[in-house]
Amino acid sequence: QVQLVESGGGLVQPGGSLRLSCAASGNSFNLYVMSWYRLAPGKQRELVAKITTGGTTNYADPVKGRFTISRDNAKKTVYLQMNNLKLEDTAVYYCNGFRGNTFWGQGTQVTVSS
Repeated sequence: QVQLVESGGGLVQPGGSLRLSCAASGNSFNLYVMSWYRLAPGKQRELVAKITTGGTTNYADPVKGRFTISRDNAKKTVYLQMNNLKLEDTAVYYCNGFRGNTFWGQGTQVTVSS
């Protein structure tokens, strides 16, 4: 089992950047597929980015070219670098770990506003 704690959210102007972090506890972090999801008001939760155990990444179309997911297995941490943020990126961002079972963090709020 793994526990996930997100950090790095906040208020940023359009065009700005943020880096989210998700720190994991427990064993075998390197064996988990890690993802970032987001939930915006009035919308369904959506997958933002995913990174496999081998480092292969996938992105949702709205964030391609702007967001980068990465992982540091030694630090048991997954990151989401978000650049050129837009108003529509405002959401609660959740870290997700999957290895047979699915684990979620508590979420971190990202607000893009001028």
